[in-house]
Amino acid sequence: MTDFDSAFFPSSTAASRRQFLQAAAAGSVVLTLGAQASTYPQQTVRIVVPFAAGAGTDAMGRLLAQKLAEVLGGSVVVENRTGASGAIGSQFVAQSAADGHTLLLVAAPFTTVPAVLPSAGYDPVGSFAPISMVAQGPLLWASNKDLPVNNLAELITYAKTRPGQLNYGSAGAGGINHLVLEQLKARKGISIVHIPYRGIAPAITDLIGGQTQMMFPGLAAALPHIRSGRIRALAVTGTKRHPQVKDIPTLEEAGLKGFDAQQWYGVVGPANMPAPIVKVLNDAMLNVLSQPDFKEKLSSEAVELMPMKPAEFAAYMKADLARWTQLAKARNIQLDS
Repeated sequence: MTDFDSAFFPSSTAASRRQFLQAAAAGSVVLTLGAQASTYPQQTVRIVVPFAAGAGTDAMGRLLAQKLAEVLGGSVVVENRTGASGAIGSQFVAQSAADGHTLLLVAAPFTTVPAVLPSAGYDPVGSFAPISMVAQGPLLWASNKDLPVNNLAELITYAKTRPGQLNYGSAGAGGINHLVLEQLKARKGISIVHIPYRGIAPAITDLIGGQTQMMFPGLAAALPHIRSGRIRALAVTGTKRHPQVKDIPTLEEAGLKGFDAQQWYGVVGPANMPAPIVKVLNDAMLNVLSQPDFKEKLSSEAVELMPMKPAEFAAYMKADLARWTQLAKARNIQLDS
């Protein structure tokens, strides 16, 4: 033992010396992480939006980037990386440096796609560090305005007498509007053909034009077309009627009890992000979500703010993934690519 060792370990064993050095090393790590968090962000923060520019998710990402930049005191930009119902952008962020400078704006397909696509290339639970949910909004069962039905019961009867003759559109195979209707088909024993599109906008365009007869979009995407009378709203998800479509019944009121599904949005980063940086980002997110103008903007888009701590958001996504995985197995839904 050296003089230095004797000064600090006058009667110690080798084990106690190791414990001291381990504790010192751990303290050094804590100090380093604390320093990283205090100087974060050190460069431009990218929020990857895995959907096309101009879509509702993209608009939310840009508003969120603007607000986060103000709170964090740094540059925050949106980068669109589209494809495979969000899987391309998700894979990119999962493989990015876990330093808090590359984040992902996620929506409901984040958990639905890997439930039905083995080659999705990411694990919503294991590949990411949850930061916070942003908002939730109901989905809407809508039909083409010329379809001779006025409510959900009439639509189900109409479909049952025409097995395989009707179709429905979605924003992409494996997305929330696809799997929700598959679940409802199973519940009601109806046969309707799925037509996947590359995004919600072209799917709604074809619903309006009559190329498809029905759809289950988010209320936010469908609202302008409901108000203009170009599509017919039959029922909304949720436990109560939505204030922006008070005359539209919930699925339960329309006779489909015990069913609910929501379009949701949140922010995650790559797995293994340092806990202090996750906390900085969660604090910043909660700050943004508490701002009245941000709340007002999202409320006008028919979604409700849903701030969460990282552990809450992690539990939500885990349960959501389990739900859709169970449905995929029960309905034998598996996408090849």
